[in-house]
Amino acid sequence: MATRKTIITRIILFTGTAISLYFVPWPIVMAWLPPLPDTVQEQIDKGPDMGFDGIIVYVDQGGKAPAFYGAGWKNRAKKIPADPRALFKIGSVDKLYKAVSIVKLANRKKLSLDGKLADYFPELEGKIENANEITLRMMIQHRSGIPNFTATPDFWSYPPDSSEEALALIYGMPADFSPGEGYAYCNTNYLLLTMLMEKVTGDDFFQFINEEILDPLNLTHTYPSIHAVNEEDLMSGYYVGVEEDIKTTDYGAMIATTEDVGTFIRALNDGSVFEGAEQEMYASLYDFGHGGLIPGYMTYAFYHEDIDAVVVQVVNTTNFSGYEWNLHQVMYNRIVNILRKNN
Repeated sequence: MATRKTIITRIILFTGTAISLYFVPWPIVMAWLPPLPDTVQEQIDKGPDMGFDGIIVYVDQGGKAPAFYGAGWKNRAKKIPADPRALFKIGSVDKLYKAVSIVKLANRKKLSLDGKLADYFPELEGKIENANEITLRMMIQHRSGIPNFTATPDFWSYPPDSSEEALALIYGMPADFSPGEGYAYCNTNYLLLTMLMEKVTGDDFFQFINEEILDPLNLTHTYPSIHAVNEEDLMSGYYVGVEEDIKTTDYGAMIATTEDVGTFIRALNDGSVFEGAEQEMYASLYDFGHGGLIPGYMTYAFYHEDIDAVVVQVVNTTNFSGYEWNLHQVMYNRIVNILRKNN
């Protein structure tokens, strides 16, 4: 009887283990397992094996000249190798530029961080729940409770033609939570902040970013959208299961090179992008690095204080239902660890 119980127990354990192993994200595990190579380029060369059509990386480490790396394709169909100086869609990394801009406007008393959404857009009362309670500060920090317009059905397949059309997608929807009582990453917050920048300055949002951030930092390869660049300079973008290049689809994303983004990230972290009280104001509000994910492009852009290094990584292959974002993170973390090992 004891032997029979032992056999049954072993069968149960084996079955449970087998089932557990079935659900293990093996592509991520296998990407983590190998020993770190000696160089960043050796690691990046593994990108195509991880399913990336192309990957480019910029490293600015204190005391060293900036380094540029690439593997795979800039354009798969034309067999053009990945170019680390190519333009790409920065996705949500643009939230850093917009958060800095809002702080600059607040410092100049053009707006108040504690001002209510309805104070600036009274027409939104009745369209966006709690518009008279939501502050700009909450919106910057994703604590507003406003629904996310990019999470509405078919948004990515049929992107709206204007900010107004995009905003209208969430009119009348219930709030995700009461203002200030929760957190939910939400692109609608920054759509509204962008619209506010234009209302307050009386100009296009990018004009302010250009004059107050890009020009002082001598960043000449950052643009408001795909309509401001030569298409041939833009790294191709791909989505798993879609054969064609999707880089010409316009989601309103800013465009830049890894070097321009990296220079901005360092200025954000060392404070040189700020004036007067702006740095202290910003430190209480938002992040000093960011990721970006839109169809065709994944970005990671962060400063690592322990090695005094800015690392910007771009992959031009996406799949919202696959492991691509996780593999992107694994690649990035391994690169940073290589830099730490060699520091």
